[in-house]
Amino acid sequence: MADLQDDIPRTTEVGEDDALPDDPFRLPQAGEDVPAGDVPAGDVPAGDVPAGDVPAGDLLERARALLAGHPVADGYSGLPWALRHLPGYDLQLGEAAVDTDLPRMRAGHVGALFWSLHLPEGPAGERPVAATLEQLDLVRSVVEAHPEGLRLVRTAGQVIDARHRGRVAVLLGPAHGAALDGSLAVLRVLHALGVRLLTLAGTPWAGEGGLTRFGEEVVREMNRLGVLADVTGAGPATVRRTLALSKTPVLCTRSAARALRPHPANLPDDLLAALGRAKGLCMVPLTAEQTGPAVPDVADHLDHIRDVAGPECVGLSGTYDSGVVHPRELADASRYPHLIAELLRRGWSETELSLLTWGNVQRVLRGADFTARAAQHRREAPTSRITDLDAP
Repeated sequence: MADLQDDIPRTTEVGEDDALPDDPFRLPQAGEDVPAGDVPAGDVPAGDVPAGDVPAGDLLERARALLAGHPVADGYSGLPWALRHLPGYDLQLGEAAVDTDLPRMRAGHVGALFWSLHLPEGPAGERPVAATLEQLDLVRSVVEAHPEGLRLVRTAGQVIDARHRGRVAVLLGPAHGAALDGSLAVLRVLHALGVRLLTLAGTPWAGEGGLTRFGEEVVREMNRLGVLADVTGAGPATVRRTLALSKTPVLCTRSAARALRPHPANLPDDLLAALGRAKGLCMVPLTAEQTGPAVPDVADHLDHIRDVAGPECVGLSGTYDSGVVHPRELADASRYPHLIAELLRRGWSETELSLLTWGNVQRVLRGADFTARAAQHRREAPTSRITDLDAP
């Protein structure tokens, strides 16, 4: 993989670290149930206790207690790509050269994360199938080197099993749609290797005009296999057509609210509302460029998306180790409790927070698994290539 050794910018944080002071506080254990299917069995949130005038340290302890029962399912991590630059690393003991290691994931209560397989810029990006396979090989070597902390998983059930065994569940993706090289057969091979999430934007079959005939076949075959569609960065026509066509929930793995910050990857309110109606998931990235320079800015986006699309439509995407600048107090994977404390201060219920951190991702994964099992009895594997369906 010597040809993949180009530099990646070091992830940084905006401003100084203004950590909230600690002060022990325990959550009540009684509370209302979450609707079946949104939170894994046995994961019932504690009582929905209003924050009121609770001191900051108490809010932080409440956040940690909640995350202990409902850890973060992180929608985007660039860790494998960052590790390839290092001559050696030990994620079990801790690795200062990256933003994500096992001690920090434990401190941040990260229970699952999607590891990006996105293509690099430069020569490697011009050979997308090989570059994606090389990244898959790297991910497997990282997981195998840390068997006591990481577990490679494919299904919602395996995510829960990894959590019960004290491992962080690693899901493969998003991979870039260019890795298909215009072939549904390649999609099936990538799925067989464990890929669960595919980004549609930036391909000739998912452009500004929407999905082409081949693009629609890609989405149908993804549904049949159980591969989730990521429409981050896609044009409105592609987003709407994918929402209409897909039988499984659609994700935006790195999108915030364009009404608050006009970044091209952020979603306008009409698309957020459409995503909510389709039971999709908008995973808000913790990046200063897309959400703002501080924790309250990120919370503003989460508030807005919850209000526009519903609490079942919002999730978190750390985007750690992907070369972006992070807001103050959110410099690495250990800092999730500080964001949850801010949401508690704003009056988010613990039911809503359990969906934000864990339940919504589990729902999406279970939905994809169920649809795939049903579709495989009705639809045979197509053999189409892009040249068969789309005019040159």
